[in-house]
Amino acid sequence: MNKNNNLTILIVDDTPVMLTVLQKFLELEGYSVIAVDNGSEARKIAQEKQPHLILLDIMMPGESGLETCTLLKQNPATVDIPVIFISAITDVSSKVEGFNIGAVDYITKPFEKMEVLARVRLHLKLQMAYKTVIEAQSEKLKQVKEAQESILIKPSDYPQAKFGVSYRPIQEAGGDFYDVIAVSENISGYFVADVSGHDLKSSYLTSALKALIAQNANLMYKPEETMKMMNQVLTTIAPPGKYLTAVYLYLNRLQLQLTCVNAGHPPVIVVDTHGNSQLIESDGDVLGAFEMVCFTPLTRKVARGDRFYLYTDGFIEGFGDNKKTRTEGLVDLCKLCSETKSLAIQEAVDHINSTLFPPDKAQEDDLLLMGVEV
Repeated sequence: MNKNNNLTILIVDDTPVMLTVLQKFLELEGYSVIAVDNGSEARKIAQEKQPHLILLDIMMPGESGLETCTLLKQNPATVDIPVIFISAITDVSSKVEGFNIGAVDYITKPFEKMEVLARVRLHLKLQMAYKTVIEAQSEKLKQVKEAQESILIKPSDYPQAKFGVSYRPIQEAGGDFYDVIAVSENISGYFVADVSGHDLKSSYLTSALKALIAQNANLMYKPEETMKMMNQVLTTIAPPGKYLTAVYLYLNRLQLQLTCVNAGHPPVIVVDTHGNSQLIESDGDVLGAFEMVCFTPLTRKVARGDRFYLYTDGFIEGFGDNKKTRTEGLVDLCKLCSETKSLAIQEAVDHINSTLFPPDKAQEDDLLLMGVEV
């Protein structure tokens, strides 16, 4: 929309007299007016100038007003500009067709000046109110996003944990979550979760996870006990139908020992010092859905230089034309994890992310990848 104080109206009519009359009506009321005589030019101007309202004649040679309106509503740059049809056609079916393709109102020729001005004012008010609501909602989502980002730990906040991370939510606030916890001086916990859905309820639930991990990830509880304690709370606070998959790695650097607890989440990828990759697969129930849950923790020895990758399912499912089965996605991800062994851990994570999901490609799910190095 225009950023100046003037309200701009685009008039589209193939009749010169009609264009002149409408233009005079509106200019005398203080509106800025752009007048064109065909739909093709109107669409170009609408995209470039972003008028606040379009008055569009239906019956025009070549591209009809109905066709012009249809194309305007198919263009993301012009879809929100309100269109009022002007036509001598009075049958109900034509009016209904106009509304179905996106028009907001209909003025019948011959028209009265006061009727035109009243309808223009009404739809400008409605558009301004709509814009105000959208801006208010965007600001709230921005605040949610900033709040969510503020609770996500960065590698620079905890350098001893030696991890890299990439998180790209599909919306302002995402349903994926991660955290890294200093259980003790030489023990770190790594947590990745994927909350079902992509609405605000999902993002609010991720905020609760931060507090739950802080309360339950400590030396008093075994990793599987930590997950069970979290589940007890999540079953009471999760909205109906909401649950999450999660994986928790508990790394003891003194003993060079790793414990993995999986709650219905994709398997962890391990890359050894020679660049060979394999999966750590363990069974476990999702969190927040059942009061009683069961996990099968896996404990293994690790070597200095080993790497572990935790991720959410967007990383192995692909988007658009690049959709794949989970098996295919795991093969591709494991291959990249092995190929980036020589890079620093954050560089490896960034390279894997940009290779699988270039920033210019459409995104259909949250993307979260964490790499951990012993």
